[in-house]
Amino acid sequence: MYVHASSAAGPAGTALGRLIFFLPLAAYLLCLGGAPLFDVDEGAFSEATREMFERNDFLFTYLNGAPRFDKPIFVYWLQSLGYLIFGVSEWAFRLPSALAAIAWSYATYFFARKRVGEDAALIALAVAATALGPFAIGRAATADGLLNCLLALTLFDVWRHLESGARAPLLRAFLWIGLGALTKGPVALVVPGTVSLLYCASRGEWARWAKMVFNPLGLLLLVAIVAPWYAYAYVLHGQDFIDGFILRHNVQRFSGSLEGHGGSAFYYLIAVPLLLLPWSGLFFAALGKLKAGLGVPLQRFLWIWFGFVLVFFSLSGTKLPHYVLYGCTPLFILIGLAARDLRRVWPHLLAPGLLFLLFPLLPKLFDALSRSQLGDGFYRAQLSRALETADTLYIGATVGGLTLWLAVMFFCRLRPSTRLVLTAALQVVLLAGVVVPYAGNLAQGPVKAAGLKARELGEDVVFWRFTTAPSFSVYRQAVTVKADPKPGQLALTRIDRLPPDRPVETVFQQGGVALVRIKP
Repeated sequence: MYVHASSAAGPAGTALGRLIFFLPLAAYLLCLGGAPLFDVDEGAFSEATREMFERNDFLFTYLNGAPRFDKPIFVYWLQSLGYLIFGVSEWAFRLPSALAAIAWSYATYFFARKRVGEDAALIALAVAATALGPFAIGRAATADGLLNCLLALTLFDVWRHLESGARAPLLRAFLWIGLGALTKGPVALVVPGTVSLLYCASRGEWARWAKMVFNPLGLLLLVAIVAPWYAYAYVLHGQDFIDGFILRHNVQRFSGSLEGHGGSAFYYLIAVPLLLLPWSGLFFAALGKLKAGLGVPLQRFLWIWFGFVLVFFSLSGTKLPHYVLYGCTPLFILIGLAARDLRRVWPHLLAPGLLFLLFPLLPKLFDALSRSQLGDGFYRAQLSRALETADTLYIGATVGGLTLWLAVMFFCRLRPSTRLVLTAALQVVLLAGVVVPYAGNLAQGPVKAAGLKARELGEDVVFWRFTTAPSFSVYRQAVTVKADPKPGQLALTRIDRLPPDRPVETVFQQGGVALVRIKP
């Protein structure tokens, strides 16, 4: 028996359209605090924010007592507001990213609605709220969700200025650039500056670009936003700030592989389709219309935006999946346009279907990996809890999600775009409500539990042969340094790094994490 869907030409004005409009709220707020903080990045950002309160210093960040030069100050200020309202919690530290991702999604929708129509704009909104990459970064206590929002606002306003010549969008663009530079540094200037240059150059409008970029009032606004904090950081730390932030975390990230995050020049060609799941098929459909799209000014601008980010970070020595997201916002709109011609939906559902099938199998796969010889002893020990952590709620929800998806796809007569939207919505509900909390508790639960135990004991603790757990300091609510422990002192370590000749008393042990006291 078939259930007939609405025969409307598109999602606008239908129940589907209303579902899409509220998707960002569900995608980015549902169970936001359901998983422990992930190390290294989430733990490092959150602990640096917590230490601002401990030190009563809100002008520079420190991580476990040492200056943290990784990122500028803006995202820490926003996390401080969450901390002030909600205290030490995953929700508080992740809330700025979630709100930024929601703003990013709706900014995409309102920009697209006026230029490509309501139906394409709603699909763009659905992509922004449900694709794997935006979903992951918009729920992480890091700077990238905020930076993506600011880059999107910047380039949307750049286009508004280019199409109308209005002054207000241009000044807003300088505002967003300034806040972006306070969020992650020079990349906030490089991306919009180069994208606008390449677009204007493609039209022979060099003078227009120069007039736009060197707008005196805009530059004054930019300097007023950026200069005070950067000047303060330099006065406070001098050459250490230049070496740590400018040279190491910007120049060296581009010129070499920082912290082992390398990859081939084709890294992002593989990453982009994965980050866009379950919309990857429509991305390839949009690519098929690239040549024709370059003849349309807006589409040319969007393709240049994506193309520059793809090439720029492909040439970078340091490669992380979320870097290419800086250029994925235009793809949301281009995918919305491609959805107009969607006829055969099944090729687009194969990859998300495999993902739905994978969810209930994860505990068995993790358990098998824990029994193998792959990886080191620590990660095998962490995965050894896979079956006990997967409760009946996890199994029931993932199997039920797969069953529901199959029922809707096979027994409901729905338009192709509707099937994709429902697939995407179910994907984020399962990820946010079930899969990510499960994976987080498996990977980070032992560190969180050890931190809470250490806080309960109230003793001094050091990291001992364990360098990747800043979230331990968050849950312990105290600075933890790396050191060789003294007799009688507590230490957080990995069970695969306990020396056989050093007698210890195990105070707490879960997975691969151990809190030990050194015996005399």
